[in-house]
Amino acid sequence: MICFPNAKINLGLNVVSKRPDGYHNIETVFYPVPVQDALEIIEAEQTSFSQTGLPIEGPPEKNLVMKALARLQEKYTIPPLEIHLFKSIPFGAGLGGGSADAAFMLKLVNEYCRLGLSVNTLEELAATIGADCPFFIQNSPVFASGTGNIFEPVSLSLKKYYIGLVKPDIIVSTPEAYALIRPGYPEISLKEMMTTPVEQWKETMVNDFEQVVFPRYPEIRKIKETLYEKGAVFAAMSGSGSSVFGLFDKPVSLKETFPAYYTWEGPLG
Repeated sequence: MICFPNAKINLGLNVVSKRPDGYHNIETVFYPVPVQDALEIIEAEQTSFSQTGLPIEGPPEKNLVMKALARLQEKYTIPPLEIHLFKSIPFGAGLGGGSADAAFMLKLVNEYCRLGLSVNTLEELAATIGADCPFFIQNSPVFASGTGNIFEPVSLSLKKYYIGLVKPDIIVSTPEAYALIRPGYPEISLKEMMTTPVEQWKETMVNDFEQVVFPRYPEIRKIKETLYEKGAVFAAMSGSGSSVFGLFDKPVSLKETFPAYYTWEGPLG
C-alpha cells in the first residue's frame, strides 16, 4: 500500500509569547501544498526501513516514519512491515516534510491493518511525535495557535494560484531563530488577513522569523526579492526557513533563475 505525504507552507507566522515551559506560542496558517514524498508499506517477515531520493541524515530508527510506527506498536498489534520512503520534500526547509511522513505513516498503517482509529485518536498520536504532525492528519487549511498544535479550520482556497518553491543549501537553526525573536501580537490578526485578497498580503502578512533569519542569511532574503521580481503576488519564508515560496497568478519556471537551488513549481488547484 502506498501514499504520498505532502508538504505545507506557513501563511504568516507570528511568535506571540514565550511559555513557562520554554517553548513559544505562535499564530500561523498551515496550508497544504502538492510537493510530495512517496511512502510504501508491505507485509514482510521482519520490519525493515529503506529510503531513497533526497538524502536524510541520521540512522533509520531516528526517522519520524519509524517513530510513528513505534507509537502504534505501543498500543496495537502491528505485523512486520517492509517500509520504503522516497524523499522529495527537502529537509530543513520549513515545509513539514518529516512531520508529513510521520502523520501519513499513522494513517497508512491504520488503513492497512484496519485498526479503525478515529481522526481524533490519530491526531493525539501525531501530537506525541511533533508539533506539526497533527495538521497532516486532516491535511486541510487551519489557523494554528499554541505551539502550532491547536487548530481552527479556515475557509481559504488558493486553487487559482501557482506556487514556486526555492530551497537554498542552508540549514536554519530553529531553536536559535526562536531565541532571537521578540514575541508580540501583530497589529492585524491572521484570521482577519485571511479574509482579504491575496494581493494585499504583501503589505500586511509577515513571518516573524524573517526579521532574524534574513540579516544572517541574506541569500534567503534575495530569494524572496527575486520571486517578487518574477511576478509573485505574495512571497514569504515558510516556517523558520530556509525555503521561500511565491504565489503566482500564472505558471512560473524557476530552475534557470535558481540553478544552484532546489526548486519546485506547480498549481495549487
